[in-house]
Amino acid sequence: MSARLIPFIDLKAQYEALKPRILERINGVLDHGQYIMGPEVQELEERLASYVGVKHCVAASSGTDTLLIAMMTLGIGRGDEVITTPFTFVATGEMIALLGARPIFVDIDARTCNIDPDKIEEAITPKTKAIVPVSLYGQCANMDPINAIADRHGLPVIEDAAQSFGATYKGRRSCGLSTVGSTSFFPSKPLGGYGDGGALFTNDDHLAAVMREIRVHGQERRYYHSRIGINGRLDTIQAAILLAKLERFDWEVKQRQKVGASYTALLYAECPGVTTPYIEPNNTSVFAQYSILVNDRDGVARRLGEQGIPTAVHYPVPLNRQPAYIDLCGGRATPISDEIAARVISLPIGPDLGLADQQRIVSALKSALL
Repeated sequence: MSARLIPFIDLKAQYEALKPRILERINGVLDHGQYIMGPEVQELEERLASYVGVKHCVAASSGTDTLLIAMMTLGIGRGDEVITTPFTFVATGEMIALLGARPIFVDIDARTCNIDPDKIEEAITPKTKAIVPVSLYGQCANMDPINAIADRHGLPVIEDAAQSFGATYKGRRSCGLSTVGSTSFFPSKPLGGYGDGGALFTNDDHLAAVMREIRVHGQERRYYHSRIGINGRLDTIQAAILLAKLERFDWEVKQRQKVGASYTALLYAECPGVTTPYIEPNNTSVFAQYSILVNDRDGVARRLGEQGIPTAVHYPVPLNRQPAYIDLCGGRATPISDEIAARVISLPIGPDLGLADQQRIVSALKSALL
């Protein structure tokens, strides 16, 4: 008899806990019929802005589109350079390249897997137009030194917080730490919808106004287009689902942190050769992923799979090693990203992951490492 498969992230359990409120919210949209930019979108924006602690939230169609909108708002275009990390999902570099700019990939800190602030300044040139740190795996990048470097050079900072909504940095929430914060509501994210979605955050009135225009085809008022834009609107039904999920979100964040701490303690005791996530003392993580470093990663993943334990790799190939970006980015050396990409593996995670399943996962990992 094969072992029971543990979900990589148990969205079904989350739905069962929230089912009455989710259906109530969805039915509210079906009743009023405003499927595009309905009242739930504005309600969500107000709730999220308050949660993050900023003046403005602009909901949008995906975490990829929020990055695109942010960069368009800041005037990034052909011939510009944007500094970012190579150890991230492709959307970060993709939106830079899509606008005709050049991504400049700076290596990461070996402990946090986030961009290393000490390596940013040497990458700045007269063509640099922005810095885009990624708050990877649920932990904010080291934003204070990044912002200080940006201030010295007159550059805006976009926090790519697709994985860190709900995390804190020195007591401040992710998405409210820089010129613009960008997050994703992809279903597996800490706050996820049932489709694509995302949001932008800023304290700058002008930037917020421009982002709202770009989101609706550059429209200043109906059928009057003052700038180039995109169709970047968040569906009203997704806003309704996210509003229902917000009611449980504080609990889920605490549970994710509890699960992350439990994993680390179990691995420390049972698998001392495994490198567990490092969380900076001034940070909290929402553990969008629980990613560890192992040797023989592919063999470990195969042996875990045979025991009903799914895994994922975030991310196996740094962006500056991807075929689409090798010629574009200029070949800057990123040895730490290369090493971590070869060893990283993510274990099942989520607020509904029980201790018994965690113990089973760690026990299976222990045997897989032998």
